[in-house]
Amino acid sequence: MINKWLSICFLNLVLLITNCFTCAAGQGVLGVDRELNLDQSGVWARKYQLGLEYGSAAAVLGGALWLGSESRLGQTFWKSTDSMLVADVSATVLKEIFRRQRPVDGNDSNSWFGSSKNASFPSGEVTHITSIVTPFIAEYHQDNPAVWALALLPIYDGEARLKSQAHWQSDVIAGMALGVASGLWAHNENQSFAAGILPRGFSVEFRKSFN
Repeated sequence: MINKWLSICFLNLVLLITNCFTCAAGQGVLGVDRELNLDQSGVWARKYQLGLEYGSAAAVLGGALWLGSESRLGQTFWKSTDSMLVADVSATVLKEIFRRQRPVDGNDSNSWFGSSKNASFPSGEVTHITSIVTPFIAEYHQDNPAVWALALLPIYDGEARLKSQAHWQSDVIAGMALGVASGLWAHNENQSFAAGILPRGFSVEFRKSFN
């Protein structure tokens, strides 16, 4: 029940904010798709988007290795790693299937199954970041509601991708939904599969080596 409530609240938040992005009736599968004016200035610069993508991956992998899988926090880092891996692969497969045209390549949100170069649906970066933060929110939202602040990361990235004309609003919503689903799946697993398949030395605390 808690996980259902968590996913519903998160997705409702996403829908609300995404509709605020559009500020007008749109097109596409959900009726919210609209090409935004190109803006890659300030905090919307591509370097910050890439920094968040690669930095979040490095943080979750580094945290998993540093803390190991024997503590609650360490296990959450490992589950976040599981979620990230599954979400990234899933998003890549879906992009290959749907081959949706990006806004920057043509203002047609209904252009699906086109060239193999088309990779708009879903947003892989939003999927990636959402999948990383969801296990932490699911694990700690009752103990520390401030963990909900992590939801601002995929929301920021979603808007940044829209302003870069790299995605439609429905791409962002789908990416967040996929990331949430992957994160909740990983959270509900008894143990991280990534930690389980690695040699023992990689799943225990690296920090012990420095004590």
